[in-house]
Amino acid sequence: MAIDGVDGSGKTTFADELAPIIEQSGRQVIRSSVDGFHNPRAVRYNRGKCDPHGFFFDSYNYGDLRQFLLDPFKCGADTVDTARFDHRVDNAVKVTKSVSSSAVLLLDGIFLHREELINCWDFSIFLDVPFAVSYSRMAIRDQCNPDPLSPENHRYYEGQNIYLRTCTPALRASIVIDNSASIF
Repeated sequence: MAIDGVDGSGKTTFADELAPIIEQSGRQVIRSSVDGFHNPRAVRYNRGKCDPHGFFFDSYNYGDLRQFLLDPFKCGADTVDTARFDHRVDNAVKVTKSVSSSAVLLLDGIFLHREELINCWDFSIFLDVPFAVSYSRMAIRDQCNPDPLSPENHRYYEGQNIYLRTCTPALRASIVIDNSASIF
């Protein structure tokens, strides 16, 4: 199951709150985030630190995400890697989890309705939040500028607009939830 939305839409909080509800049905939940599958900094910023195309096209290693998490999980593997790269220290990691036969994978992150991932989900949620709300949340969380149109937000704001225009996640998702009123 994918939990998608723009930065600051509440994806991680939503997934963390959904996990125990699923577990109450007796199923194991494997929690992961696309953030555990970043590309190295040199790849992410190859087009420049401010380039929105670099943010959309180069942020994540979707090959590793599929090879080490999504495909093994779908095939019933006993273990999966829920993270392969730590972007904060720009270094490879390996976080492996054991998987039961009835487990549910709950993956949160941006850009999860891209062409290379769209067929991976049995169910997907897109959290719909206006940029004014999401950037306000990120300002509190990350101490960044709350104005989506500020120069320092250009890479991320425009990169997410590329995603919204080209991948239309609200149309591809199994369900769309207005998460603008939720506070995390």
